[in-house]
Amino acid sequence: MQALKEQSSALSHEGKYLTFVLCGEEYGIEILKVREIIGIMDITPVPQTPNYMKGVINLRGKVIPVVDLRLKFGFQETDHTKETCIIVVEVKNKLTGILVDTVSEVLDVRGEDLEHAPHLGDGINTEIFLGMAKIKNKVKILLDIDKVLGIEEINMIESLTSVN
Repeated sequence: MQALKEQSSALSHEGKYLTFVLCGEEYGIEILKVREIIGIMDITPVPQTPNYMKGVINLRGKVIPVVDLRLKFGFQETDHTKETCIIVVEVKNKLTGILVDTVSEVLDVRGEDLEHAPHLGDGINTEIFLGMAKIKNKVKILLDIDKVLGIEEINMIESLTSVN
């Protein structure tokens, strides 16, 4: 019964994913969450925000906050390159930019390619993972972007983008 439950859960995460690289590892987010991919541009810092909240950009007249996923995940910050880009995602009806090292490709992930995220020990939040995709002898970590950008970030994003 448990195997059947796990199989149906894996099948529910089948679909197309935009993959990107952070620190040499590949991650993926559901393509339906992606609104656009833009090159790196001037980011206006916002005071009194966490270090991973890089600031805001003006994208065609809309103020969009930008989160550096490297810093959000506790990785070391690095200089931007010509491949560094911002993926604009929609989370809870709000647009947010996520800063990544480079975008890879769009993958069609099948249920048989998916496994649940392994238990990584106490204190490690595995709820942000939809699963692990095994494709071409590599593992790609599929992220639940709604949980990566949790309630704290959504509230911060709303306060940064609301007009008084």
